Amino acid sequence: MSRRVLALAMLLLAGCERATPTPSSPPAGAALERAATSAGLVPAAARARPVGVFAAEAARLCLAPRPDGTVRVGASVDYGAGQRCVARGVGRIGATLAADLGAGCAVALAFDGDALVVPATLPIACDSRCSGRAALAGLRLERWSDSAAEAIRTRGADGRLLCGDE
Repeated sequence: MSRRVLALAMLLLAGCERATPTPSSPPAGAALERAATSAGLVPAAARARPVGVFAAEAARLCLAPRPDGTVRVGASVDYGAGQRCVARGVGRIGATLAADLGAGCAVALAFDGDALVVPATLPIACDSRCSGRAALAGLRLERWSDSAAEAIRTRGADGRLLCGDE
C-alpha cells in the first residue's frame, strides 16, 4: 500500500473511534431549545397564559396579574376625532377570559395562545365605554408582549394607564 492510502485509512479509522453519547446526557436539541427559549426566540410555557399587551391597529388591550389570581383588564380603541372606547376592569382566566368592565359590561374573551378575540356582540352596557361610532366588538388583538410590566404601563385613548393603579 502506498503511504497516501495508508494515511487515508488511518484517518478514516480514527473517525470511527468516537465515543457514543450516553442515554443519560440530554440531546443537543434540548440544550438548543433551552437557549432559544431564554433568548425569547421560542415562547415559554408561561406564554400560554394571557398576560401582557395585545394590539391591532388603533386598539390596545392589557392584562396585568393581581395578587388575588385575577387580572386587571384595560381596553382602548382610538380612531381619532371623538371616536374612541376606553374600558377598565378585572378578569378571571379560565377556558375564556371573563372580563367585568363595570356597569354591566361583562365580556368573555377567547384566547388562542397568540391573540385575544372580543365577541362580535357585546352587552348594551358596554356602549357606555365608547364615544362616537367606535366599538370594542369583534376585535382580534395579537399579542405584542407577554410582560406584566409593559401591561401596567400601557395607556388608553384617555391618556391614563389602562391596567396600572392611578
